[in-house]
Amino acid sequence: MARSTKRQLTGRPSAVVVGSGPNGLTAAVTLAKAGWSVLVIEAADQIGGGLRSAELFESGTVHDVCAAVHPLGRLSPAWSELTDWGLQWVTPEVSFAHVFDDGDALSIERSWEQTLDNLGDDATSWRRVLGPLGRDPARLIAEVLQPLRVPDHPGAWLSFGPRALCSTDLLTRTFADSRTRAVFAAVAAHGMRPTGSLASAAPGLLLAAAASGAGWPVARGGSQAIANALARQLVALGGQIETGWQVTTFAKLPASTAILFDTSPTALATILGDRLPARYRRRLGKYRYGPGVCKIDYLLAEPIPWNSPDLARTATFHLAPSYAAIAATEADVAAGRHPTRPWLLGGEPTRVDPTRAATGRQVAWAYCHVPHGSDVDMGDVMTAEIERCAPGFGDVVLASRVTTAADYSRYNPNLVGGDIGCGASDFRQLLARPVASPNPYATPVDGVYLCSSATPPGGGAHGMSGYNAARAVLRKF
Repeated sequence: MARSTKRQLTGRPSAVVVGSGPNGLTAAVTLAKAGWSVLVIEAADQIGGGLRSAELFESGTVHDVCAAVHPLGRLSPAWSELTDWGLQWVTPEVSFAHVFDDGDALSIERSWEQTLDNLGDDATSWRRVLGPLGRDPARLIAEVLQPLRVPDHPGAWLSFGPRALCSTDLLTRTFADSRTRAVFAAVAAHGMRPTGSLASAAPGLLLAAAASGAGWPVARGGSQAIANALARQLVALGGQIETGWQVTTFAKLPASTAILFDTSPTALATILGDRLPARYRRRLGKYRYGPGVCKIDYLLAEPIPWNSPDLARTATFHLAPSYAAIAATEADVAAGRHPTRPWLLGGEPTRVDPTRAATGRQVAWAYCHVPHGSDVDMGDVMTAEIERCAPGFGDVVLASRVTTAADYSRYNPNLVGGDIGCGASDFRQLLARPVASPNPYATPVDGVYLCSSATPPGGGAHGMSGYNAARAVLRKF
C-alpha cells in the first residue's frame, strides 16, 4: 500500500493505532465502522505484521512469512465481512494430515463422517470428546475468543470449559490407538506447552473442532490477502494508513481520543516510559513470553513426494513419529533445550492454491519449536525429517531459507524471542494477559489501550484481540 503524507487527525472522536498486524488493522476497522476517524501507523514498509507474504526466491512465487493457515480466522466474528473486500478462502477437503515415520498418514477431514471412518476403533472416543464442540464451531469460537465474562451461549462454554482445563496427557487417555493420541497431541501442541500442563488440551479442542466443520483454510494468494482486505475496508470507511513510521516516543504521536498499541507489552512500556505508573510497569515486566519457532521455507520443482495420497488433498501437515516424540519435544523446549528430533508443523499451500506459484514451481514450509530467543538453525534437521517420511524430497528442493527464532524477533518486534503468540499460553496467562484486570485492554494512561495478542484471547491470526480492544474503547467513549 502506498505511503501517504503524515498528518494530524482532525476529526473527533479519533484514534491512532500503532501497528498494522491482524489485531491493529481489525481494531482500526472496528472503530472506523463506529464512525471514528482512524490513523494506522506501521514501522515497516509493508502492512500486515504476522500476515505478511513475500516473494522469497522468485518473482510470482509467494510465501507466507509467518501465519499461513487460518482455522480460527475463517470463523472469527471480527473477519466475517472480509470476503466482501476481496478475501477468498481456499478450504481443502483434508484439514490436516499427520505423517508418521513410515510415511503413512492419518487425516482429519472436513467431513465429520470421513474423519470418524479414518479413526477406526477410536471413532467413538473422538465423537465423545469433540462431537459436542463440532456441532456449531462458529458459535464456540465466538464464545471462546472473548475476554472472561458471562457467556452469551453457556452451552458452548460448558461443552468446552471442563475439557479445556485438562492436560493433553489426561485428555488423550480416552483414545486407544497411539496414532490418534499423536494426532491430537500435535494439534494441542500448537499452543507450545508441555503435554502434562494444565489446560494444554485447550488449543487442540478448538482447532480440532474447526477441522471437521469450517476446515483449515488458507487465503488465496497468501496471508497478505487478509491484511489487504482489512486495509481496503478501513480506507473505504475513511481510515488512513501510514507505513515507514517508527514510533519511539509517545510524545510524537498525533493527538487523538484513543491510542491503541498492537505491540508487545515490552514495546508498550518502552514507548510510554514514565507515563506508566511504576507498579503497572513492574507488572508488565513480569509478563512471560513463550518458546520460539525456527521455520524453513522451500521452493520446489514438484510437490513433496509423500507416500499417502491424503497429502495431495491438504495444505497442512504435522510430522511426528509418536505421542512420545511430541511430548519430548515440548518438554525439551520448555526446559530451554533444542530437540534432537523435533516434531514439525508444515504445509504445501500450492496443493490447493496454485495462484501462489509460477508453472513448474511449488511452495512448502515447515517449522519446529525451539527455546525462546534461539539462534540455532534447525533447517537441515527439519529437511531430514521430511526426507525420512518422503524419500526423494531433497531432489525436488530448488531453494530454501531458514528463519531462526532470533531472526523472527528482529524481523517483527512483536515476536519477542521468536514467540509467534506474543506471550506464553500458560494457564495464568490464558486467564490474565498482560495483567490481571477487569479490562485487560486498558492501561492506567487515560485513552491508551493494548490490542495485540498479548491481550485476550491471545495468539493466532483471528483479529479478536484488536476487535475486543476496540469494543472496550467504544464502551468508554
